[in-house]
Amino acid sequence: MVYNEELIRFYTESWMNTPSVIKFESGPILACKETFRVLEFSPNSTRDMWTYATCGMASLNDEKPIELHLFSSKQDRSIVELLAAVSYYHLSEVNFNLWDTMNFGRPWQDKSICLHGLISLPYLDGPKIENLMIAGKCIKSYWLIPISESEVKFKARFGVEALEELFDTRDFNYLDASRKSVVP
Repeated sequence: MVYNEELIRFYTESWMNTPSVIKFESGPILACKETFRVLEFSPNSTRDMWTYATCGMASLNDEKPIELHLFSSKQDRSIVELLAAVSYYHLSEVNFNLWDTMNFGRPWQDKSICLHGLISLPYLDGPKIENLMIAGKCIKSYWLIPISESEVKFKARFGVEALEELFDTRDFNYLDASRKSVVP
């Protein structure tokens, strides 16, 4: 549990906010990781959005430990379930890492066309949030960006840099669950 405590402290200091710690009472994530939690950070004077972060998706025994966070314009407990599902899949099937994509199996919020996630660098917070040292091990904290099927296909064909260029040059609002795809 020291790992989780250090991670909570790190996020609390970085985002200048104390989270609600959400523990799962049932579900497949418990079979893989009993100590898994999701942290819910409400908006505050420095962050005008909700932030949801995994806590315990990784461990110090992992070769490349990662934790994920994603943002929302509103409080949405379905994101907690989504992060638990992604974490379960990471722990039981695939070892996700930077630039990987996954299928959420449902819209990330409401009726969004974003049914997938892209693991990206934490551009909004920079390197200060990306690297956490615990017991001499570097834990990576990456941004999970909800993306559409056409954006996944574009990334597969042209690469992640080309997709990120579209995010930069098109009307990309990562908080808007009803956003249109940046891929024409």
